[in-house]
Amino acid sequence: MSQGDERGYGSEPGGRTEDPYSTIGGTRQTRTRLPGGDDTDGYGRRPARSSRSLVMVVGVVVLLVAAIAFANLGDGRSKEPGGGGGKESSAAGAGPTSATGTKPVQGKNGTIAAGFAHDEQGAQSAAANYAVALVSAEILKPDRRSEIVRQIFVTARVDELEAKFNQAYNQEFLNRVGLDSNGNAAAGMTYVSRTAPVGTKVTSYSQNDATVEVWCTGVFGTAGVGSTNPVSNDWFTMTLQLQWADSDWKVDAFSQKDGPAPVNTDRTASDADEIAEAVEEYGGFTYAR
Repeated sequence: MSQGDERGYGSEPGGRTEDPYSTIGGTRQTRTRLPGGDDTDGYGRRPARSSRSLVMVVGVVVLLVAAIAFANLGDGRSKEPGGGGGKESSAAGAGPTSATGTKPVQGKNGTIAAGFAHDEQGAQSAAANYAVALVSAEILKPDRRSEIVRQIFVTARVDELEAKFNQAYNQEFLNRVGLDSNGNAAAGMTYVSRTAPVGTKVTSYSQNDATVEVWCTGVFGTAGVGSTNPVSNDWFTMTLQLQWADSDWKVDAFSQKDGPAPVNTDRTASDADEIAEAVEEYGGFTYAR
């Protein structure tokens, strides 16, 4: 998950300089000559249209509006009735999610989203939120790590994975990134680990199992004068294998690989104070597909 883009995608900082819709204005009138030659009343005036013609024109307009509204109800993909885990049509590629009437996220378990819908949409939402938690600064803190692992993993894997996390984030690792045994940065320093999902893809799905890939970008490092681990950005893809357990989607296993990564721009990097301030001022999101 890329935390880097929370600083602003593309030209986001500062907002748009103009509203594209503000250029639409004015009125335009069009005159239409009806067929049938010269049908004036002898004084250069045309007779008034019959009420029947007017009704026909209005009827056509209403039908066109109704057709457009109907076409906009969905995105061209169909699901089985009820939205309860039905598979999408054979249309390939990612696309927007049609409205199903089901909230992909119902609430939170601590600071992590919980209560995901029991369908593909809910599985994608769960994977996105869990990817953020698994690469957060909080998971480097032993006390919070235990809570996170117990919140997002299936019960049968909790003890095993908690032990693996403790081994991976040992004191040697913490020293390397400039943190103490509690996962806190030194005085005057701010440790940053912020991830943002860019997109999700379901690679397999059944009623009780799902595999979801989450493409992420993020910012990682220690902000502060003299930091030996400066904040930089990264792009990676996390694959999460999910199970439906305890009335929610939970992680059974996960893996991570580099990329896809875009070409870096030549934008000037912000200084340590600006990065640290941004981390304090800008909160994270609950992600829903």
